[in-house]
Formats: sequence, C-alpha cells, structure tokens
Amino acid sequence: MDQSAIADRRRLRRKLGFWRIAAAVLVIGLGIVAFRLAGGDMAASSGSPHIARIEISGLIQDDEELLERLKKIGDSDRVKALVVSISSPGGTTYGGERVFKAIRAVAEKKPVVSDVRTLAASAGYMIATAGDTIIAGETSITGSIGVIFQYPQTKQLLDKIGVSLEEIKSAPLKAEPSPFHDASEEAKAMIRAMVMDSYDWFVDLVADRRKLPRDEVLRLADGSIFTGRQALKAKLIDTLGGEEAIRTYLTGRGIDKDLKIVKWEAPRTGSAFGFASAISTVLNLLGYGDNTLGSSATDKLFLDGLISVWQVGRH
Repeated sequence: MDQSAIADRRRLRRKLGFWRIAAAVLVIGLGIVAFRLAGGDMAASSGSPHIARIEISGLIQDDEELLERLKKIGDSDRVKALVVSISSPGGTTYGGERVFKAIRAVAEKKPVVSDVRTLAASAGYMIATAGDTIIAGETSITGSIGVIFQYPQTKQLLDKIGVSLEEIKSAPLKAEPSPFHDASEEAKAMIRAMVMDSYDWFVDLVADRRKLPRDEVLRLADGSIFTGRQALKAKLIDTLGGEEAIRTYLTGRGIDKDLKIVKWEAPRTGSAFGFASAISTVLNLLGYGDNTLGSSATDKLFLDGLISVWQVGRH
C-alpha cells in the first residue's frame, strides 16, 4: 500500500473517531434535555435523607411550578425539613396567598424555616410568616404590610394629541377605574373597599401567625419597612442570624445536624426555546459556535390585580 493510501486511511479514521465522539456527546446532551423536559430534578432525585431548600426571589406571582415543587417536598419521605430563602419585594397578593398556603401544607408534615435574605417585604413577608420560625439578617429589610391597587391615567396625554374614547356600558361601575378618564367617587369607593378587604385579611394573617394582638399589627401595618433588628423588636421575626441559626433551630426540632441542605430548583423551561438553547450548548461543545440556533426568548412579566409589593427593581 502506497503512502498516499495510508494517509487517506488515517484521515478517514480521524474523521470517524470525531463523529463517534460527537454522536456520544449529542446523545448525552439530548438525554439531559429530555430528563429536564420531563420535569426531572437532580435535587429531587436525591436518594438520601436531606433538608430541602427553595429560593423565592423577584416578583411573586401565581406560580404553578413552585406550588408543585412544594407539594413534592411535602410528600417526599427523604425531605426531613424545608428552608425557604426569600429575596423578594413582594408581588401579587393572590400569588403570595397561594404560596403561603402551600408552605403551611408542608409545615403540617415537617419543620419549615423562613430565611429572610436581603429583602422580604409585603407579599415576601406574607410568605415568610408561613414558616414555623423566621430568621433574618440584622440588616435584612422586611415588613411593608399592606395592599395597593394602581392604574395609569392617560387622559391628559390623549387630550393633548386630540384623541378621545367613547364608552357605552351596562352600568356606571363597569370597567372602572379607567385610564381614559378620572375615576368617579363611586369607583374610588369600590376599589378602596376591595383593597381594605384584602388588607384586613393580610393583617389578620400576620396577627395569627405572629401571635400578636390585632391592634399591634395594625400599628405596624402602615406600609413601613424594618431592618432585621427592628423587626425582631417588633416581633415580626424570631431570630437574627444565617445558616448557623437555621441549623440550631432545626436541631432543636429533632433534625440531624449533619443532614445535607439540598437546593430544590425549578426545572429548566420545557419550551422550544429552552430545547433549542440546550441543543445550541451541545453544539458549542462540538465547536460550532453559539449562533447555530439563535438565542432564547426573553420572558415578559405582567402583574394583574391587587399587589402587595414594596419596590420593583429597575432594569
């Protein structure tokens, strides 16, 4: 066999070797994607006893995935306790209500610690009260007990550009308040009654969970925010500290101090964009660059209804 044929055969072997490796990497990558799309979670599949940790951050909404994750934690015999780490300015009152109830359902089966990080205000604090104990840093921000309803007012702008809106409706309070005209006193009274009803529910919840007289909670529930140190004095939290304080509390509840704390994370999105992103990552490993399948879509956030929120971060 001449030298040219030998060189051709070696090149062929190298190519075959490359594609065997590429195929193996692709199969492994697709397997991981399929596992995640099926709702798999590495923490959830941990076979040994552990303490679960979930993180609630950003604006709180009606989050079905989070509620399902909490249910799995409550039902799992491997999970001996739950730590809920909160870094949130709040969100929708209804979203906070649903998460609160889901955490209380877990607490009926195993100890739950609310871990207040940088910020757990308004609906974030509502969720924190679901824990058996609340632990915060000395300079954590919490409180902001209250409810708000906001709507834009565009009438003056429309008047300037010469645009008007005509309405025919079944009753004066239908679709009120409107951004296209000033709210009537009747509309304001309707919205205020709704806000105050939700506010009373929030106050009663705090009074019940913190074992405080309602009058005392009303004094604190003027929208004020507090540092961890101030919240401790006001009895809105139980302890100042971090991981060590969490361990100490759980040990006192009979949880083995040597149990590992495992983060239960949300599975990656099951959308086509999430799948494409995963495939793109695999292709990057094969040296094909990061522009093969494009970038993932940006999620948009919408808040509807009554909100319990202190401050929304700016992007």
